[in-house]
Amino acid sequence: MRRKVSTKRKINPDVAYNSIKVEKFINYIMKEGKKSVARKVMYDTMEEIKKKTKTENPLVVFDAAIKNSSPDLEVRSRRIGGANYQVPREVRPERKLALSMRWILDGARSKKGQNMAVRLADELIAASKNEGYAAKKKENTHKMAEANKAFAHFAW
Repeated sequence: MRRKVSTKRKINPDVAYNSIKVEKFINYIMKEGKKSVARKVMYDTMEEIKKKTKTENPLVVFDAAIKNSSPDLEVRSRRIGGANYQVPREVRPERKLALSMRWILDGARSKKGQNMAVRLADELIAASKNEGYAAKKKENTHKMAEANKAFAHFAW
């Protein structure tokens, strides 16, 4: 008999922007349980976005970046008859959000030079314009799914 499915923990919205997505992103930034450091990085990033884009609300840029770097399709490995096939699958909404946040963060962490807030702001601004690391990653994921469309009938 299967065990009980665990319930998803509720994330409270962050204090400054009253947004669950921002709080989730802070959790992704956090390393070794240092949430206060992650919060400072995120809020400095938002200030940097405000300065660079000259917008009153940096949340608009943040949401656009998340939306633009969220993949619609991905490939999953499936073993059939001794061969592994890359089967294209649609991405669930929670996973879309997770992947897009992870890719944006990876793009910011891969750059060196300035402090994290500046790098993250640059990556978020680039992603909101469909440019940068996260947008490239999404494009590659979609290309892989398109190339393996022939195996779509193996989807489970």
